[in-house]
Amino acid sequence: MNTVLTLFADDLSFRLPEIQSLLNDLPEKHFSDEHTIRIFVPEDFRLPENMAAALYQAKIDYAILPDMAFSDLGLIVSDMDSTLITIECVDEIAARLGIKNQVAAITERAMRGEIDFRQSLTERVGLLAGLPESELQIVYDEVLKLTSGAEELLTACHQHGVKFMLVSGGFTFFTDRLKKRLGLDYTYANVLGTENGKLTGKVTSEIIDAQRKIELLHQYQNDLNLQTHQVLAVGDGANDIPMIQAAGIGVAFHAKPKTQQAAKVAINFNGLNGILRMFRTL
Repeated sequence: MNTVLTLFADDLSFRLPEIQSLLNDLPEKHFSDEHTIRIFVPEDFRLPENMAAALYQAKIDYAILPDMAFSDLGLIVSDMDSTLITIECVDEIAARLGIKNQVAAITERAMRGEIDFRQSLTERVGLLAGLPESELQIVYDEVLKLTSGAEELLTACHQHGVKFMLVSGGFTFFTDRLKKRLGLDYTYANVLGTENGKLTGKVTSEIIDAQRKIELLHQYQNDLNLQTHQVLAVGDGANDIPMIQAAGIGVAFHAKPKTQQAAKVAINFNGLNGILRMFRTL
């Protein structure tokens, strides 16, 4: 299978003059549209540091991958918070109690891999005790937003039979609603304990942490009889690193530095539709 360097951006033609001289040093065979340039490169190709820096400066993402069509994929495994949606749900729930900054600081440290995820989740959920469960619906209705390009990506998944699994260290209150709303194939998240209409401050299910995410990826890869290169995993935090590394194609999405270093592809400027741009359409 050929190897392709793909450059992609919302309006690539606008940004091309900034990198045109660097493109002259690359192989001649390339195909482009307003969003992408695809260049066949040797299998062992590595992007020169000066070009990587120039692309970043020009707000152009890139991927070096086998020459695959999007329909060649069989499964996308995605994180939820700050990936499929723009918010961290636990932080926004905490905002309903007036303690968003306190909880968000713990979330940030966990996503950077500075503290254990299980420990941080237990601590953050504990701070939510006593909040009326009805406040979660307000967060869903008024605060939760889909990430740019998410609906385009999911439409393509439905069209091409690519299964989509949402695996979240967040909560089933949100994943269940997103599954119904967006037609997701599989969703996994943590269950918030409730009693008398209020949060108990406990997680009442098996915690979805980094280890559980990778287990679910392997489980569905086997169940769907997929080869490793047909599985793509995308996320932003340290707890996504194991599944990103286990997938054939691991994508760090607007991610923390540690996560970017672990991934084959880092999307810093495109929305989730950037995943589509990494592949041939046919």
